[in-house]
Amino acid sequence: MIKSNNEPPAGEIRQSQLLSTYGPGAMVDLPKHSVIIGGLGHWLFDRKYKKIQEERLETAVCRILGLSKVELREPPTSNNTHLEIKTGIRTFIFPNWFLGQIEEKWLSNGKEYRTRPLIPSKHLTGGKYLDRNRKKQSVVPVRFVQACINGHISDVDWPKFVHQQSSCQCSGQLWFDEGDTSSNFAEIFVRCESCGARRPLADATIADLKALGNCHGERIWIRDREECISPETGKPVANRLLVRSASNAYFPQQISVISLPQKDQELREAVNNVYEIISCAENIDELVIYRRVGQVKSSLKHFSDQQIWQEVERRKNNPSQENKAIKTSEIETLLSSGKNMDSQQSQGDFFARNQVIENLDKQLKGKLESIILVDRLREVVAQIGFTRFEPAIADIDGELKLDVKPAPLDSEIKWVPAIENRGEGIFISFFSEAIEQWLAREAVQQRGKALNKGFLEWLGRRGIKPEKFSFPGLPYIMLHSLSHLLITRLSLECGYCASAIRERIYSGDGGYGILLYTGSPSSEGTLGGLVQQGERITEHLINALELGKLCSNDPVCASHRPDSSYEERFLHGAACHGCLLIAETSCERRNEFLDRSLVINTIEQDDVDFFSI
Repeated sequence: MIKSNNEPPAGEIRQSQLLSTYGPGAMVDLPKHSVIIGGLGHWLFDRKYKKIQEERLETAVCRILGLSKVELREPPTSNNTHLEIKTGIRTFIFPNWFLGQIEEKWLSNGKEYRTRPLIPSKHLTGGKYLDRNRKKQSVVPVRFVQACINGHISDVDWPKFVHQQSSCQCSGQLWFDEGDTSSNFAEIFVRCESCGARRPLADATIADLKALGNCHGERIWIRDREECISPETGKPVANRLLVRSASNAYFPQQISVISLPQKDQELREAVNNVYEIISCAENIDELVIYRRVGQVKSSLKHFSDQQIWQEVERRKNNPSQENKAIKTSEIETLLSSGKNMDSQQSQGDFFARNQVIENLDKQLKGKLESIILVDRLREVVAQIGFTRFEPAIADIDGELKLDVKPAPLDSEIKWVPAIENRGEGIFISFFSEAIEQWLAREAVQQRGKALNKGFLEWLGRRGIKPEKFSFPGLPYIMLHSLSHLLITRLSLECGYCASAIRERIYSGDGGYGILLYTGSPSSEGTLGGLVQQGERITEHLINALELGKLCSNDPVCASHRPDSSYEERFLHGAACHGCLLIAETSCERRNEFLDRSLVINTIEQDDVDFFSI
């Protein structure tokens, strides 16, 4: 984050955090104030900013955002000298209301409240508050702002809020009265010193009161505003109270792909290195001239003019002909690595080899199709937007479902931020016939109806129409639950903590499988501990199944009903923190759609598990 050409940056964060936690529109606490990260138009790059090449991801981003073309760029890095072009990210002070750090008391109805002055930034002097004795006092940003479901955000109009229920519209000094140290909004009041008007902050949390008024569509991170109208009702959207540091203040919308070997991979990589230069050529004759440049000549010396020009034209006219879902392409490539028992695939950032399966346990025989050890993989992650209050939902193919309207990263999207993670993984595929036979069992179908009933209840509670988001299906839930058990088991021996191992679940037209992988933004990748354990993966699978049989919270966990309104865990079967729930950095579905009874028999269900003997 930058301030000016002569001042040092106000703070520093990692590049990967700009996609996961502190992207455009996110709020960050600094020592003296809070700021909001500027949109992409406020990101400053030097002349050598890095473009990331990943056509499948570019195509997916264009499809989701309705663009014809988009670039993937690595976030800017800071420079160390003032002589270089200033790089970084502009931020804007937000909120613009502060609380004075003074100790005063206020009595109301016999109860003592701690009270602090609520001051707009324009009334501060040198970033300080002048108290009654004209002594400068420190201030901190107020914890509360207002936002809407469309991502717009602004300061609460505190004078209007406190005087809304009275006829007086004075401009007296406002105070924050806090009854205790908890976060109970009913014990926090906003008070006007002049007229005595006083209102509990809890009123701002009651939807029917609309105490914060309608949203004016302010997009502070872009420095503009837009009309904020609900598409369902055609009426203005009401503001909602938002705690700046709350977990629902910012949900980045990310999309990721695993880089896979393609036809003419060597040619594509060579063209990548010099594409900025040769893309200026308008025909093959001009390309011949560009090929005389030293860098271009050395990079493309093994290819003919016709080959290179065809690749350049392909990129200019239609970067990707592939319309398959993200995960479909991935599982097809991974499965192709296991067709031949001795096969190996090594191209660029992808290296996979087949693990010979011998002496399978009777629980796994007839179910496990292949095991692929991925010694080298590259994951590219891009952020395409963000939401507040509710996260966006992705389907089982990795495509984002925009049932929640995303807030844009800029007023006009020409590029999106992306990062590369290099690492390793283990891919486990299962016979489609075995899963189909399992699905045909009557008990499994009844269990599916119970899980679907909970899913429909979950949709109803959130006002999501069933046609916008479909039930992922029992194969997905079973594989997802097995993946969590396996991550917990592998973390005990592979050298990585469970939160560092991530999952990709494949349950669609391409086949059924689980990819467990780990990655690092470093160009060196990871240490190989996960692949090493992959050589004993059948042993780990058996141990994971044993782990799932009994939970420390049984029988409560095993007997949980998905549609139970008392617990409100509508997307869970037999799943809790004692057995299946893991770090959300590892799970692709935020710990939802889990049921270990589909994997292995439990004390409540012994006839619906996939791995029954």
